Amino acid sequence: MKIKTKFCGEIECGEEDIISFEQGIPGFTHLCKFIIIPIQELIFSYMQSVEDEGICFIIIPPTFVDPKYDINISDETVKNLRAEKPEDLIVYAIVTLPDDISEMTANLRAPILINTKNNKAVQEVLEDERYNIRHKVLKEAEA
Repeated sequence: MKIKTKFCGEIECGEEDIISFEQGIPGFTHLCKFIIIPIQELIFSYMQSVEDEGICFIIIPPTFVDPKYDINISDETVKNLRAEKPEDLIVYAIVTLPDDISEMTANLRAPILINTKNNKAVQEVLEDERYNIRHKVLKEAEA
């Protein structure tokens, strides 16, 4: 199938490429189907809505921001994703890109979790206070 995207024009994808958020994601509960589009040669990817070409999130593995990123996933999330083992899950953080790129942040408090075996996904809001919604991506030396 062909889908229109915010940043990549029209692209071809298969049903097997679509990840499904059964209850959408916070703030976008009406959107349930997305695809992940890697940005070549970068650690970032796009998470593009299949249902609304104007909705596209930039995502990153949270371990890029915090190499010690380690979370506990709720039993409810494990059940909803039908995850059998941790290796089946891939984790992303949504990135915010302001005009000043040195101020880029990642939401480590509410990661995107995707079961790679069945493409079910959820954004879980963690109770873990070690992580916040605006964690700086670039350290001062890198900026």
